[in-house]
Amino acid sequence: MNKQINELGTESISKLLLKQAIPASIGILIMSINMIVDTIFVGRWIGVMAIAAITVVLPIAFLISSIGMGIGIGGSSIISRALGARNKSKAFEVFGNQISLTIGLSLLFVFIGTFFCLPILQLFGANGDIIIPATDYFHVIIWGIPFLAFAMMGNPVIRAVGKPNYAMFTMIIPAITNIILDIVFIKYMDLGIYGAGIATSISYGVSGVFILWFFLSNNSELKIIPKYFVINISILKEIIALGGVTIVRQGTISLLIIILNYTLFKYGGELSIAVYGIINRVMMFALFPVLGVTQGFLPIVGFNYGAKDVARVKQAIKISILFGTGIATIIFILIMIYPTELVGIFTEDKDLLRLTPNALIIAFLATPVITTQLIGSAYFQAAGKALPALFLTLLKQGIFLIPLVFILPQFYGINGIWMAFPIADILSTLVTYIYLKKEMKLI
Repeated sequence: MNKQINELGTESISKLLLKQAIPASIGILIMSINMIVDTIFVGRWIGVMAIAAITVVLPIAFLISSIGMGIGIGGSSIISRALGARNKSKAFEVFGNQISLTIGLSLLFVFIGTFFCLPILQLFGANGDIIIPATDYFHVIIWGIPFLAFAMMGNPVIRAVGKPNYAMFTMIIPAITNIILDIVFIKYMDLGIYGAGIATSISYGVSGVFILWFFLSNNSELKIIPKYFVINISILKEIIALGGVTIVRQGTISLLIIILNYTLFKYGGELSIAVYGIINRVMMFALFPVLGVTQGFLPIVGFNYGAKDVARVKQAIKISILFGTGIATIIFILIMIYPTELVGIFTEDKDLLRLTPNALIIAFLATPVITTQLIGSAYFQAAGKALPALFLTLLKQGIFLIPLVFILPQFYGINGIWMAFPIADILSTLVTYIYLKKEMKLI
């Protein structure tokens, strides 16, 4: 077993968390910058309706590719615990099954998406003037989604084998590719939303090819070995049980997007969907270090849980929550001070500049408390406890946020939608804290 994997069970938790979280954070940051720059280019070079179209389409793409993400996170949890228990053969078999599942399922859903494009787009809220640019964008990026699914499957596995820097590159390389191609296809070739789709789809392909290269090279202890592609039912059940948490979460997020887009359209028209598109991009960018801490936390806890080192598991939870909460508080302060400046990065449209800053402030009000919820749900997934992981993962978006998005606008109009976000954050954090505290006593 290589040195990097052994370090997961021996090195100090603080140092190990930094080693894992910093590359993860950088990768998420670059990916977020990519999304932001993409939105800036589209907003400034194409128009407001193009921002709304991307806001509708990307959740569909991520829903399909989340199959790979779920298989990756579920399988990497098993791989981390197998490596912690020194069961290398199981790790290889799990990885082979992950590849088969990801390729087969992602191709199936791409086929469905291709033949049912219009009803799917309408389901996700492509109404009015949004439908034409959304259709053009969707028809192009659908072909890059299998590559994205493969990349999202491989990324957590790379972290599980102790190579966080390579996991970081799987996000940096396609992000840079997309930014460069956006400039070429949108600005210089004037291909509009179609060009934005080509750039995105090619960037997905680059990401998938990089993952393939990594597992074929000498950099990985896990290898792509065809004999392990044969599905093992017991492994399949374990991957689905844990990976299903991520897939259901993404499915819930997609349901939330459908409801949000319809509710936003009802109370504020196409412009409100564009407002949410900007808020969503800011969320992705602003929270990158907190998400990085969560990503770094997963392989540490998975390995030490498999090695039955309870003291290190508890220490990892406490340190991760402390780090993440401190970072989230700094982010909160900056957003409260500079909301207009942040929105101004994305657009020069006067209506968006008037409406978005206030919505942004409201949506981020509970930011300092979110780390406990993220780490709590991640712990149960890393430990292989599928049911509590599923429940805690669904807390914010499914159990609290969706009902609040329906209820609050009836009393507070469009502001009720933005108020739903911090209320859901606070409620889900309280429930997660209770679960996590009880679990720490049990183990």
